[in-house]
Amino acid sequence: MTSVKDIDLLLTMKPEESEKRISAAQRRLIELRLLTAGLRAPFVEGPALVVVFEGFDAAGKGGAIKRVVSALDPRHVTVVPIGPPTELEKAHHFLWRFGPHLPARAGMTVFDRSWYGRLLVERVEGYVKGDDLERSTREIVDFERALSDDGVTLVKFWLHVSADEQLRRFESRANDPLRQWKLTPDDWRNREKRDAYLEALDHVFKETDAPHARWTAISGENKPYARVAVLESLVHLWEKDLQQRGFATPEPPTSLSK
Repeated sequence: MTSVKDIDLLLTMKPEESEKRISAAQRRLIELRLLTAGLRAPFVEGPALVVVFEGFDAAGKGGAIKRVVSALDPRHVTVVPIGPPTELEKAHHFLWRFGPHLPARAGMTVFDRSWYGRLLVERVEGYVKGDDLERSTREIVDFERALSDDGVTLVKFWLHVSADEQLRRFESRANDPLRQWKLTPDDWRNREKRDAYLEALDHVFKETDAPHARWTAISGENKPYARVAVLESLVHLWEKDLQQRGFATPEPPTSLSK
């Protein structure tokens, strides 16, 4: 992934096709999770998996995460929502707060936002700039390389959505009493700074898309398409990394072997 401009927001999928492919991908996800947990033949624990979700507000991160984890036994996956750092966390190195949430061998953790807040939110808000920004960028690359070298599979998603579609979803949430809690004043503030976020995002793609931790950008404009794209990409990237590490995976169903 080299630029935000490369993301095709015109991709769509019919709901019926989406549900069919989601079901197939979820089944494959269960197979891989049981395999790496050592709960199916050859009953050997595999590498840990870290899945990072980033994206604009209302881009569909929650719905995508729900499709990933709903297929799995809750004992086999941990979801970590990341918000602003606490005062205690601010008193430490910015990566300190993520350590306790990293999975052990054979574990799986999904981060709903992540350490990339340092290069996105904190940059846009002016908390990190100049030398601190460049140093933080290098430290994130080194951090992810250290995870990979230690046997962790790292999959990073950016879910993208247009300004018009984001506004439509904001207004829909504002008018729904059961979803109003998902819309905050910060969401509106962040929307006003979209151009600054796009500039920061280009920096993230350029500087942190490394061989050991590639970015996968997904169009969130059409939810049926986005959810399939996330699940199938996760399955593909997980299988590829396991095989590169010499961890044999069972033959996938025909629908997922393309």
